[in-house]
Amino acid sequence: MLALLCPALLAATGPIDIGSLRQLFVDRHLIESAKGVELRLATPVDAGPALVLDKPWEGAFSGYFTVIQDGAQYRLYYRGEAHAGKDGNPGEVTCYAESRDGIHWTKPELGIHELSGTKLNNVVLANDPPFSHNFSPMLDARPGVAADERFKALAGVHQSGLYAFTSADGIHWRKLSGEPVLTSKAFAFDSQNVSFWSETEQRYVCYFRTWKRIGTTNYRWVSRATSPDYLHWDAPVEMNYGDAPPEHLYTNQTSPYFRARDIYVGVSARFLPGRQVVTAEQAAAIGVDPGYFKDCSDAVLITSRGGDRYDRIFMEAFLRPGLGIENWVSRSNYPALNLIQTGPAEMSFFVVRNYGQPSIYLRRYKLRLDGFASAHAPYAGGELVTKPLRFAGGQLELNYSTSAPGGIRVEIRDANGAPIPGFTLADSREIVGDEIARTVVWNSGADLKRLSGQPVRLRFVMRDADIYGLRFRD
Repeated sequence: MLALLCPALLAATGPIDIGSLRQLFVDRHLIESAKGVELRLATPVDAGPALVLDKPWEGAFSGYFTVIQDGAQYRLYYRGEAHAGKDGNPGEVTCYAESRDGIHWTKPELGIHELSGTKLNNVVLANDPPFSHNFSPMLDARPGVAADERFKALAGVHQSGLYAFTSADGIHWRKLSGEPVLTSKAFAFDSQNVSFWSETEQRYVCYFRTWKRIGTTNYRWVSRATSPDYLHWDAPVEMNYGDAPPEHLYTNQTSPYFRARDIYVGVSARFLPGRQVVTAEQAAAIGVDPGYFKDCSDAVLITSRGGDRYDRIFMEAFLRPGLGIENWVSRSNYPALNLIQTGPAEMSFFVVRNYGQPSIYLRRYKLRLDGFASAHAPYAGGELVTKPLRFAGGQLELNYSTSAPGGIRVEIRDANGAPIPGFTLADSREIVGDEIARTVVWNSGADLKRLSGQPVRLRFVMRDADIYGLRFRD
């Protein structure tokens, strides 16, 4: 059960202005109190293999994937590396695949770099160490961005610092500067250094791996920096995980959720060094590199609403390693950066499987749109009340699911908690079913224009039901 927040604090902070932005139940941002309702983590659905990494320039140590939805085109970038080596070694390359639906992927023969005696390959960056170790692109969403800088990327390791790259087409890349844009002896920079334009913060943001000593343990941590122009970055700050117990987060994969860009979501790799599951005999049987079976990892959900705070209310695994010892080796189960929409009601993310093995490949998992987590009520029922909020629009829309006997009713209250006539629980028409976008209706109708701009609270009375998200719209 979620505890009631201090009324004095609510009065001091005032209503939350959500306008017409979509709100997700991935944190307690909107919730004042709940009785019999909990925030429940979703379970991704296995959608099968997406990409086999079988080319000579790819191989067992391919990693650090980034997937980008660019209009009707989907683009996938990743490190190709056939043999274990030092970070940033000359054998690393940056590979590229593309798709028209985000499900079926092809590797185009780009003809840019000669590898293994041929230019008929899918490599976009080669022979420029250390940048292919962790080349991490993004599609620049900043308004007015120049056409020849539509794509940007950061790459580099501890010794080099991070360099900025840009591209017009996502295939042909150049450095924005001959000097690193982020340098520090305190930062690792050796995994994905993820960046994006933040609409809410009006800055470029970069999240990257650092170290934090707590007691006798050095934890793989996350820090972030911001920039007005992608070239000049402010001093990095360490992320705060609140009261969550410390864990090793190897890649954070933080990015704005494409349907609610003020919410940053990361399907992050949680690493457990020294937690060995696979025996030496099992490791030999599956052909994993001898240096890569004495640790294991899974994926967790982390969220942020900007600034230096991550919300880690879900400590359980978002994605477990699953069946097969192949998935219980070091650096397996690392998620790709970004989620993409792959159907009218579906989104997908991707995870590396069988790392360090000849059978390495990329696997797809799917969720309902907005379905990272939900406000969940059991069969016995429960209710949830929001903090005071101010909205813009004329209708309330829910992304929800119920069982056949389950249902949801919605009451609108004023800022002091009194039900508003015409929008009381008795006036609410019960919502039953499973829809991505359902308009809430009362006996008087669905029109909320007279309440727009006023501070109100929402009360959800639910039974055997989940609410994934809501928004007010015209």
